[in-house]
Amino acid sequence: GGVGKTTIAKTAYNQNFDKFDGSSFLANVREASEQPNGLVRLQRQLLSDILKKKVEKVHNVDEGVIKIKNAVSCKRVLLVLDDVDGLDQLNAVTGMRQWFYPGSKITITTRHERLLKAHEVCEMYKVQELDDKESLQLFSWHAFGQDHPIEGYVELSEGVLQHCGGIPLALQVLGSSMSGRKVDVWESAIKKLEAIPDSQILKKLKVSYDSLDDDHDKNLFLDIVCFFIGKDKDYVVRILDECDFFTIVGIQNLIDRCLLMIGEDNKMKMHDRLS
Repeated sequence: GGVGKTTIAKTAYNQNFDKFDGSSFLANVREASEQPNGLVRLQRQLLSDILKKKVEKVHNVDEGVIKIKNAVSCKRVLLVLDDVDGLDQLNAVTGMRQWFYPGSKITITTRHERLLKAHEVCEMYKVQELDDKESLQLFSWHAFGQDHPIEGYVELSEGVLQHCGGIPLALQVLGSSMSGRKVDVWESAIKKLEAIPDSQILKKLKVSYDSLDDDHDKNLFLDIVCFFIGKDKDYVVRILDECDFFTIVGIQNLIDRCLLMIGEDNKMKMHDRLS
């Protein structure tokens, strides 16, 4: 995770969905399917998106499969399934490839190549990590607001990059956490990174959490992660403001550090590599 599969899939979807008769982007399929009636909810969303009207009456997975088969057999559709980790998810949402009208396109993002082989996917593309030049540019945008380090920070930036492995999420999170910091803070952060094995990227990302300016933001982050991921942002603000959190400012600080995200549906989110 964190290499950019979702970002690439979302960009491709946004650039092409209007060329099809119907389209649907199902985000976080793995997480959504784990919720009560998760597969049925995904089926309802897919049908609602493709048919362009709210579909409520799907009582079980088998019924949903039949309705999806009927819906995708008569129009060209673009479908993206993001973060799939089980064959049951693919079977519930896409069924058989021959069901789809000619010219339809299905994109699946997953960490498990075996799932794609089992589902007889036509083509597979493995997203590669960024090279050194690309890594430095992405890191610099988050750390300095430009595509290269400012004077006096080139070697320090390279020191951080050695521990990011070309993974965009790590570059974004660590770059954001170093933004505006003095040299001694950078040097301390690099020492922390050097003490963590390269295989333990999650612990490296904890450096960003440790760099939060005060306990207020740290406590806010922990409360949101434990209780409010997937909840509406406005609801979270109302609840936590009553607990004497300066929630709006705190949430923005966490977003700036790439520790939290606000989805298009205004829901609180965190990258799956951090969860």
